[in-house]
Amino acid sequence: MRETDFVSGFARGLKVIEAFGETRQRLSIAEAAKLTELDRATVRRSLLTLAELGYADYDGKFFTLTPKILRLGHAYLAATPLPALLQPHLDLLSERAGQSASASVLDDTEIVYIARASQRRVMSINLTPGSRLPAYCASMGRVLLAALAENEARAILARSELKQNTPNTKTDPEELIAEFRRVRAEGYAIIDQELEIGLCSIAVPVENDRGQTVAAINIGAPAALVPAAEMKERYLKLLKETQAALRPLLRR
Repeated sequence: MRETDFVSGFARGLKVIEAFGETRQRLSIAEAAKLTELDRATVRRSLLTLAELGYADYDGKFFTLTPKILRLGHAYLAATPLPALLQPHLDLLSERAGQSASASVLDDTEIVYIARASQRRVMSINLTPGSRLPAYCASMGRVLLAALAENEARAILARSELKQNTPNTKTDPEELIAEFRRVRAEGYAIIDQELEIGLCSIAVPVENDRGQTVAAINIGAPAALVPAAEMKERYLKLLKETQAALRPLLRR
């Protein structure tokens, strides 16, 4: 891309939008400036523009995003056939497994949920399409990272905040790269309470008709009911059957 094609003001505005999150629903100009590492004047103009266009509310001190912001995410969901194709298969998978099933895609250091069939809430946060989790410690994230060239996976790990969420969380980059190699060889990833205590999950890649990984699907279960050692025996066959059913539907 030529330098003259890059609209820096637009890029800064998007960065301000991304500063909001589940734990950052109300932001002052100073807070947004600190989070984005942009100067206060730029952040102020971006936030006031969002408010003027109806994408944010402003009470004189704090800004909050409005439901209108969902139009931006809906544009992606409407433009890709993946969620609509995956949802009925996830519903069936969840019903057969008796557990929640999800699908996600990779967005840099995170996975983004694009479809979900929930039997019960197995995490402290409520996961819905659009939810994000760090890729390095999520079963679907490991499947998606394993599908990349190793240098790409290393670059993503270098940009990630490798946080010790639980005593089980793998954070050493070399250990994670070794795990990606195992996932690539065996075709599935299992997480044993690395994201959150009490949660185990198993994931496989979703491949198109040319064998290219375009998403991942998983089954999550409470560790007290289904320990990690039992995830493969209980759920891998169901996941593989769903994977096989999806492949001919996903033409490049």
